[in-house]
Amino acid sequence: MICECTLTVRTYECDSYGHVNNANYLNYLEYARYELLKDMKFDYPGAIAAGYGVYVARVEIDYKRPAVVDDVLVIRSWPEKKGSVSGVIVQEIKRGDDLVAKAKVTWAFVDGKGQPVKIPSQWDVPGLRPETN
Repeated sequence: MICECTLTVRTYECDSYGHVNNANYLNYLEYARYELLKDMKFDYPGAIAAGYGVYVARVEIDYKRPAVVDDVLVIRSWPEKKGSVSGVIVQEIKRGDDLVAKAKVTWAFVDGKGQPVKIPSQWDVPGLRPETN
């Protein structure tokens, strides 16, 4: 499953050089991951209400080109790896054909105490698993 979402760079997201501040890419990626979860019918609010969470354990970002005000960015997200407790989502941020940034985000399913736990069946949706060719 690949999810695509689009956003436009806003003025307040840019630094004194006129580029999107590196920290704002984390917000872009978070937005896109939530859209991916919604597309795969993962009941995130239900998991939270039941006392679970999906924590980000690691983010690796390679910045390739700067983005600037009014750039229209397309963020593509897809699962690369999945285990019984955690997984990896790959994300690309593009402006047209140009790759702006690429990220790998490692996540873990946790209980109410923040401890990793096996994903209960109602939240272990097929979309979390990478597609096989």
